[in-house]
Amino acid sequence: MHSFEELLSKFNAFFEQERLKGEPLSLYQPANYILDLGGKRIRPVLCLLGNELFGEIHPDAYKIAAAIEIFHNFTLVHDDIMDRAELRRGKPTVHKKFGASTAILAGDVMLIAAYQQLSCIQPALLPVILEEFNRTSREICEGQQLDMDYEKVDVLDMQAYIRMITLKTSVLLASALKMGAITGGAGKGNQDHIYEFGKNLGIAFQIQDDYLDTFGDPAKTGKKQGGDILENKKTFLLVKAMEILQGEELENLRQAMGMEGEEKIPVVTELYKKAGVDVWAEKLKAEYMDKALHHLDEIAVLSKRKEPLKKLAAYLLNRDY
Repeated sequence: MHSFEELLSKFNAFFEQERLKGEPLSLYQPANYILDLGGKRIRPVLCLLGNELFGEIHPDAYKIAAAIEIFHNFTLVHDDIMDRAELRRGKPTVHKKFGASTAILAGDVMLIAAYQQLSCIQPALLPVILEEFNRTSREICEGQQLDMDYEKVDVLDMQAYIRMITLKTSVLLASALKMGAITGGAGKGNQDHIYEFGKNLGIAFQIQDDYLDTFGDPAKTGKKQGGDILENKKTFLLVKAMEILQGEELENLRQAMGMEGEEKIPVVTELYKKAGVDVWAEKLKAEYMDKALHHLDEIAVLSKRKEPLKKLAAYLLNRDY
């Protein structure tokens, strides 16, 4: 069994050979630009971990992992355009550096490149992998549209918010694991369990991300504290606070969210504490973590084969940054 770090190194060596090539350079340079920004590459490595949970890593798993990584970055290019984001991983976003029209086209060619990767896997595996990949891709688009729809909604139901987060963020983590498991020869029951493990892990990770943005230590997170508050971003904390607070305190929260500038951050943070959403978020994260680990425990393989996934989950969710 390999550690996350070992599989990341193996994937990076493979992925370096899969750079997008072609003319004009003005199209392929922006696509390679975001791929070269790196990131943690958790999703493609999850695919490899999902495969190795059930057997030796099949060469096709690397192609599927590459498709996942290219697709994920394609969504980031288009998301950044929609969000008018200026920075991605500390660098100018593709549309800021190369222009919106080129960024749209670069994203399109990345989507095609992802399917080219999938087209190279063994014919016996292709239909089931393609069905899973297509379903997940469609769900991510649905999640992104819901995210944009919810920007216009004042009060949002928690279940609706969790559904949006599941579609936008969690399903790709879950599907990466499942496609790896399929490649490793997992049966239907084990495929379902590893999918649920990834889905619940993804939701827990998003809860933690929302929590750390407001209550984390900037020296450890590397991000400005209260960035989500500053941008009026819908988060687990805001949605829950809107549910809990009543009367004058609810009105104070609404007024604070309408404020301009950084002075709103301590005001909203204090209202979050009054509502107790800091404690609630930690509890909810633990609940989803427990659900994830339950499904991992239910997978019918030797316990020692699950250790790399347990270690990764612990790293992602038990950190203090």
